[in-house]
Amino acid sequence: MSSCFTPSEATGVDLRDVLVAVRRHWLLVFAAVAVAVGGASALTAFTTPQYATTVTFFVTTPGQGVTDSYQGGLFSQQRVKSYADLLAGDRLARAVGVNVDLAPGEIQRRVSARAVPDTVLLEATVIDSDPRRSERIASELATRFIALVQSLETPPGSDTPVVKVDVVAGPLLNPTPVSPRPVRNLVLGLALGLLVGVGAALLREALDVTVKTAEALGEVTGAPVLAVVPFDPAAKKSPLVMDGDPHSSRAEAFRHLRTNLQFVDVDRPVKVVVVTSSVPEEGKTTTTVNLAIAFARAGRKVLLIEADLRRPKVGDYLGLEAAVGLSNVLAGLARCDDVLQRWGSQHLYVLAGGLIPPNPSELLGSKAMAALLDQQRQRFDIILIDSPPLLPATDAAVVATHADGAVVVTREGKTSQARVAAALASLRAVDARVLGGVLNMAPSRGKSEYYSYAYAPRNPRTTSLPVSVQRINGAAHRASDSSDPSDSDEDVTTIRIPR
Repeated sequence: MSSCFTPSEATGVDLRDVLVAVRRHWLLVFAAVAVAVGGASALTAFTTPQYATTVTFFVTTPGQGVTDSYQGGLFSQQRVKSYADLLAGDRLARAVGVNVDLAPGEIQRRVSARAVPDTVLLEATVIDSDPRRSERIASELATRFIALVQSLETPPGSDTPVVKVDVVAGPLLNPTPVSPRPVRNLVLGLALGLLVGVGAALLREALDVTVKTAEALGEVTGAPVLAVVPFDPAAKKSPLVMDGDPHSSRAEAFRHLRTNLQFVDVDRPVKVVVVTSSVPEEGKTTTTVNLAIAFARAGRKVLLIEADLRRPKVGDYLGLEAAVGLSNVLAGLARCDDVLQRWGSQHLYVLAGGLIPPNPSELLGSKAMAALLDQQRQRFDIILIDSPPLLPATDAAVVATHADGAVVVTREGKTSQARVAAALASLRAVDARVLGGVLNMAPSRGKSEYYSYAYAPRNPRTTSLPVSVQRINGAAHRASDSSDPSDSDEDVTTIRIPR
């Protein structure tokens, strides 16, 4: 599986899973937080301020002696609980409404009362949008409540009530609105947004079936992962990273891919390689072009064939004429040598796609295609074929039957495992050799995350002693004066001797 955890493991999510999910779906988390905080801000802005006035009552029972006082206190505590309901009741609301000009129901909605635990104190709160009216209702409530308790707690035939209620605090108006509370609302909105956003990110991660790691790609393809190419937002405008920025981590990834292709199977070396993908927009053409430049800069004689006759892009990337090329050669309208174009100062030759034919699959599967590849094998060290995606068309599978193997490019986090598996199945159905996969547009966690590593002595006082290295790769014999300084790992070895 490509995700960090599966739905069955959701109960065992650790902090690393959460951080990975948030990093991958940070836009989702950000959107949830923005919506929650925005909603809290709007609620705060459009909510009418509410002001509170409080009144505190002290309930006692007149008595004599310590025993009577203790029993009277217990009696008062029991009475206080009932008085809380009485304060918010309909009878008192009707009495207060006589002088406040509000309906009893409106007064009841504004009044709340609570008994202070383990005391004989009773606290009433009046909340209203008008601070003066809140204070007036509380004042009227205190007067009417004392009178009501006195009438209820006076036994028949007696002028003295058994319970005495006094106002010990208030009415006190709080000049600061009790509602809304901007800070509290924003904090709650932020917390709710984070909770919902992280939960949504975890759910999406658990249900995500796309390929997101090299390990997952290897499991799906059943073949080695030849390279992991980091994502670069500038690659769309400047796809030729091997030409524009040969020292970047992306360029190093293509050199890594070049090396792995040379050693993928020493018993069956590859010379004709088809580069394809499962679906469009996975970067297979960019990978093919940069890989061709990497081989050329390593001293190899390279032929790049644009076999994507449906949506050709190689000519546009390299700035070459694409109106005449492979389709013309296969149709017998032109000779290969007449339409080959050399690119750059290295031995990189390009056979563009040519005119877009109505039957690409038939042309690519023809005997003329097989004869063309057999002929060019004798002339070039490596032949790279940029072919269409496997699932929309059968072109790539047809071309792969004439090649030594195929490389499947997969875009990280966009291509589902099912599509990659279906693409590999289409290759194996025609007995094509799958050399491996390339995980493209992988998120970079640092400048040197993938392939760029610096290893040098800490002592700055060093002397560089170049040592020439000659290597033989097939028929190519290269010396240390390579034209590509970025390939120093293969062409020149530098020994640093501290003084």
